[in-house]
Amino acid sequence: MRRSSDRPVVTYAIMALTVLVYVAQFLSGGYVYNEFGYAPVYTAFEPWRMITSAFLHSPTSILHIVFNMYSLFIFGPILEHLLGRVRFIALYLISAFGGSLAVLLLAQNVYVVGASGAIFGLLGAFFIIQRKLGGNSLQLVIVIGINLAIGFFVPNIAWQAHVGGLIAGAAVAFVYLQTRNPRQWRWQLGFIGAIVAVLLGVTIFAAY
Repeated sequence: MRRSSDRPVVTYAIMALTVLVYVAQFLSGGYVYNEFGYAPVYTAFEPWRMITSAFLHSPTSILHIVFNMYSLFIFGPILEHLLGRVRFIALYLISAFGGSLAVLLLAQNVYVVGASGAIFGLLGAFFIIQRKLGGNSLQLVIVIGINLAIGFFVPNIAWQAHVGGLIAGAAVAFVYLQTRNPRQWRWQLGFIGAIVAVLLGVTIFAAY
């Protein structure tokens, strides 16, 4: 992995974009919310919703965006510093994609918005990296477990996106760790490409 000593500009950019989109949801009279959120029925002809939905949040509960952005503020800078900007944004977007794919596979009749899938991807990646570095991951496991449980027992929360994002993020982090030598960058690119290809393949199969 490549360390970056710069400020976590990607993390802050994602946070700023998400907040701007949240404001746009209200200014547009619901247009942004309706046109960029994700439901499995849109997959075949508007697949970009699987990613854009991660930048939207529930207009009826400000806690939705507050909790997600707080989590991003905590874990984003650490991971961006460890991975570098390009790897971090790839991790975030692939995790969001994985979360939407899990919704496609497991919850056909829901409409989802929110960065939760991407955030769980960061948690999954942080767990994999922390274990590799020999750190105590018990507290992180508890945090992940509690948040997963909330998704199962509290209504109107897409636990499927949480699980999908968690798995996708962990997979990406595993590749990063196994190919962290700079001379292995082609292997890293190839394996990350393979993860994306698998996600795309399953999406196409499930959508059609």
